[in-house]
Amino acid sequence: MHYYTDVLKKYVDFSGRARRQEYWMFFLFNLAALIIVAIVDNVIGTYPLLYGIYALAVFLPGLGLGVRRLHDTGKSGWWLLIAFVPLVGGIWLIVLMATEGHANPNQYGPSPKAIHA
Repeated sequence: MHYYTDVLKKYVDFSGRARRQEYWMFFLFNLAALIIVAIVDNVIGTYPLLYGIYALAVFLPGLGLGVRRLHDTGKSGWWLLIAFVPLVGGIWLIVLMATEGHANPNQYGPSPKAIHA
């Protein structure tokens, strides 16, 4: 759970690096929360109000995490825009997010794996 809350605490931090584990755990918790909020929103009859508020609230933290995750692989945060390329863009972004980060410091900072080890 701390992966989720740590990302929310750094909601506009676009510098530094993020581990794969941090990215995918946030993705998992966020997906579960989106599903729960959508169900609750449907049950109380306000869909898409709560869902939209939640999605908007986690947009910047998720964007910052994505940029930091790309920094860990040595790529610029602008690589997030590859997702807009039809058919292959989203697949390539998943590959980038699943790629292991550089073990040594790079232009974006020290390895987060070395810091937490």
